[in-house]
Amino acid sequence: MQQVHIWVNYARTLMAHLLGAEALHLEVPTKTVFDSVTLGVSEGDRIGIVGRNGDGKSSLLMMMAGRREPDSGQVTMRGGTTIGVLDQADVFEPGETVGNAIVGDRPEYEWAGDWKTREIIDGLVSDLGWDAPIEGLSGGQRRRVALARVLVGDHDMVFLDEPTNHLDVEGIAWLAEHLKRRWPAGQGALLVVTHDRWFLDEVCTMTWEVHDRIVESFEGGYAAYILQRVERDRQNATIEQKRQNLAKKELAWLRRGAPARTAKPKFRIDAANELIADVPEIRDKVKLQSMAVNRLGKEVVNLIDVGVSYGDREIIKDVEWRLAPGERTGILGVNGAGKSTLLGLISGTVQPTSGTVKRGTTVQVATLTQRLDELKDHQNDPVRVVVSRLRANFTVGSGSKSQEITPGQLLEQMGFTSAQLSTPVKDLSGGQKRRLQLLMILMEQPNVLILDEPTNDLDTDMLAAMEDLLDSWPGTLLVVSHDRYFLERVTDQQYAILDHKLRHLPGGVDQYLELRAAEDAAAEAGAGPAAAAKPAAKAEPKLSGAERRNAEKERSAAERKIAKLQQQAATTRDGLANLDQSKFEQLNAEMAKIASLEAEAEALELRWLELSELLG
Repeated sequence: MQQVHIWVNYARTLMAHLLGAEALHLEVPTKTVFDSVTLGVSEGDRIGIVGRNGDGKSSLLMMMAGRREPDSGQVTMRGGTTIGVLDQADVFEPGETVGNAIVGDRPEYEWAGDWKTREIIDGLVSDLGWDAPIEGLSGGQRRRVALARVLVGDHDMVFLDEPTNHLDVEGIAWLAEHLKRRWPAGQGALLVVTHDRWFLDEVCTMTWEVHDRIVESFEGGYAAYILQRVERDRQNATIEQKRQNLAKKELAWLRRGAPARTAKPKFRIDAANELIADVPEIRDKVKLQSMAVNRLGKEVVNLIDVGVSYGDREIIKDVEWRLAPGERTGILGVNGAGKSTLLGLISGTVQPTSGTVKRGTTVQVATLTQRLDELKDHQNDPVRVVVSRLRANFTVGSGSKSQEITPGQLLEQMGFTSAQLSTPVKDLSGGQKRRLQLLMILMEQPNVLILDEPTNDLDTDMLAAMEDLLDSWPGTLLVVSHDRYFLERVTDQQYAILDHKLRHLPGGVDQYLELRAAEDAAAEAGAGPAAAAKPAAKAEPKLSGAERRNAEKERSAAERKIAKLQQQAATTRDGLANLDQSKFEQLNAEMAKIASLEAEAEALELRWLELSELLG
C-alpha cells in the first residue's frame, strides 16, 4: 500500500512539478528523524506541516528549502525556481533599519509604486518607523519585519516557519487572505509550519503530518486532515486508543462547535457525521455550570461602572460586567487595548480608579501567565520532584460524578513520558514548561481560571489535549489568545475591548474583525470611533426567484457528481495495488485517470462553494 501512495505522489508531481524530495534520511545524535521520505510540491500547492514538537517539522522545511543537507537522499527543483524562507530565528545585518531590511536598496519610487509591496508594508509594519533601527525592536516586531522581507520578494515558492507567532487575530487574518490571493490554484507554492489550526484550515490545500520518521500527506486543511486521520486511525488497530479518541473529539468540534466551518460540501458533512455519530457533545454545559455553582456560589466577580486610568491615560472605562459561575469567555483586543488590565481587575492585581469590583467569598483565582512565574523557583528541580510537592490528587466534577486524578495521570494526559520526569525544569522545552505550569495551577483547584496566551510553544496534539482537559474543568474560564481556533474551541462567548470599553460580540471573532476594520476606515476618514460602531447596512439577497431555484438545482447536481467522481477515483486508486508495478505505462495511465477525476471533482467543489455563497 505504501508503494501505491508513492506512485500517487509521483504521478502528481509530474503535473506542474516545482520541487521533489526523494528518499530523505536524517539523523541527530539521539535518534533517526526521517527514514526514506519521498515528497513532491506542485504549482498551486499550499501545504501545512503539522506534528508533535521535536518530530522534525522545521528540519523537513529546511531540507526542502536547501538550507539543511540530509544524511542521504536528495531534493531536486525545477530550473529557475526561486524560494523565499522565513526561519525560526530572525537574523538582520548590524545597523539595519526597518525599511532597508524589507526593501533593501530599491529606490522609493520603485517599491512605493508596487501595490503588492505597499499592501505587505501596510499589513505588517505600518506601526513601525521606516527608519527605526532593528536593534531597538521587540521580538514580535522583528518577526513582522522578517516576514515582510520574505513576502515582498518575487519568489515562486515561500517556506514559512511559524509565521503567525507574535501576530494578533487581525494580523493572522490579514496574512491568511494575502497568501490565498498570492498563490491561487495553479500558481507558485507555499509550505508553512504552524500550530495555528484556524490558519491551516483557512489557507492550506494540503496537510503533511510529520510523525514516527515518516511524512503522511492529507488533502485539504486542518478540518479535512482531522477527518482523514480519524478514518485512518479507525482502520489501523495499532494506533493508540487515546490519540484516536482525541482526534474524534476534535472532529466533533469541527462539525458542531464552529459555525464558520459548516459551509462545506454536503458529501463531506455526511462523512463527518457518520464518524462522530457516537461522540457526545464536547461539553455538558448544564452539568458544568451546576458544578461551578457548587464550587463558587452564585456570585463570582462583578465589575460595576469600572474604569482604570494611569495619570491622564485612560485604559478602560464604563465597564459593566458580572461574571457567572461556569462562564467561559474569550477576550479580544489589539495590543495595549487593556486586556491585561481587565484580567488584573478580575484577579485583584489591579485596582479600579473609578467604580467598584465585588468578589464572591469563595472565589479563588489562578492565572496562567506568559512569564512562567510558577517555575522560576524550580529551575534545577527534576519534574518528578516538582510534582511530588503538589497535592495528592485533582478532582474533576463534583458529588457522585467526581473523579480523582493524580498528578502522574495529569502529567501523562499532558504528554509527559516517564523519561521526562527526571529532566530538570530548566532543560524542558518551551511547550513542556507551559504544560507543567498549567498542571501546577490546576492542582491548586481554583474556581476561576485566567489563561493569558496559553497556546505558546504547543503543537496541535498538545493543544487538543489541553482543550480536552479544559472541557471537564468546572469553573469560570477567561481566555486571552491570538489563537483563534483555541479561543473559539474552549470558550462559549467572546468580548472585545474597543475604544476603551468592553463590548459583547454575539458574532464572535468575525464580528470583532469587522468592527476593527470599521474603526480603521473611520479613523482614516476622520469620522472617529462613533461612526465605526454603526452596523453595516444589511446586504440585499444575491439571488431571487428563478435564479435561486436554478442555483439550488445546480448545487444539488454538483453534490451528486462530486460524490460519484470521488468514488470512481477511490476505486481506481484501490485497483493500483493489484497492478504489476513494473508496467509503468499502465500505471501512468491509471494515475492520469485518477488525476483527471480528482481535478474534475475539485473544479465542481469550487463551483459548489460559489453557489453556496450566492444562495447565502
